[in-house]
Amino acid sequence: MTDVVEQAKASYDRYRIAFNTRDVEGMVAEMHFPHRRLPGGNEFEVWETADDYRASRGERMTASLGGEGWDHTTTTSIEAVQSGVDKVHLALNQSRRRADGTEYKAFPTLWVFTRIDGRWGVQFRSSFLAS
Repeated sequence: MTDVVEQAKASYDRYRIAFNTRDVEGMVAEMHFPHRRLPGGNEFEVWETADDYRASRGERMTASLGGEGWDHTTTTSIEAVQSGVDKVHLALNQSRRRADGTEYKAFPTLWVFTRIDGRWGVQFRSSFLAS
C-alpha cells in the first residue's frame, strides 16, 4: 500500500502548490466532483461540478489569501491513517504563513483521496481551524 499512499501524497502536493499560487485550474485538476468540504464547522460545502468550484474559489481566492493576514499554506506533517486500493485518508497538520514566513495559524486537517480511472484526486476535506 505504500505506493498508493505516495500517489495520494503526490496529488496533495500538486493541489497545495496550485492553492499557494492561486491557480484555480490547477486545483480543479486535482479534484473529483462532487467535492465536499467541512470547513471547521458542522456545515458541508459541496461543489457538484468543476464549474461550481471555479466560481466559488475564483470569487474567494483573493479575499482568503492575503486578505486575512496569511499568504500561503505549508504542511508540517502528513500521515496515512487509512488506505485501500483506490482510497487513502491523509491526516495533515498545516500552517498558514504570512508573506514573511511567520506563522499565522496552525490546524489539523483530514483529506480523502480517491482514484478514478487511474487518476488520484481530492474527494473530501475537513479543516479544524485553531482559534
